[in-house]
Amino acid sequence: MKAIIVNAAVFQIGWLCCVLAGANHHPWLGTLTALLIVAWHVSHAPWPRNELLLIEGTAPHWIIAMWLLFATTLNVSLRWLKERLLLATALGAIAGPAAYFAGYKLGGVQISEFTTAMTALALGWAVFMPLLMILSNRLDGTRYQASRSITTGCDARV
Repeated sequence: MKAIIVNAAVFQIGWLCCVLAGANHHPWLGTLTALLIVAWHVSHAPWPRNELLLIEGTAPHWIIAMWLLFATTLNVSLRWLKERLLLATALGAIAGPAAYFAGYKLGGVQISEFTTAMTALALGWAVFMPLLMILSNRLDGTRYQASRSITTGCDARV
């Protein structure tokens, strides 16, 4: 439970740093903060390679930094959604646009056609969130697995 709370809190802090740094024309500061958080997260994952595969993406560096931060929540504080794909759909439809709205209010995002943008974000995140839960199940670098060999210390997964 402690890991879930820490992960969610650190993500929120990193997200806020990225948005505010971008809005104040210092995107490198948000990126640096996010990279430090992601490095810390991956260094504590039992399967760091899987976490890195999940975290990768392409976009402007401050967007990448925010996505890196978000990906750190998939196998920790959002783990509870993995078996609740319908709830993940609903949460995506609400929380996805809410995050963009918060970024908009903080000055980090510009939205010209507000209703259209929020509708598109809600639909996109409603599809995207359950897919991310499925992907994070396959690329879970945070869960210790029973197949790990105690005697050799080697990964016995196939």
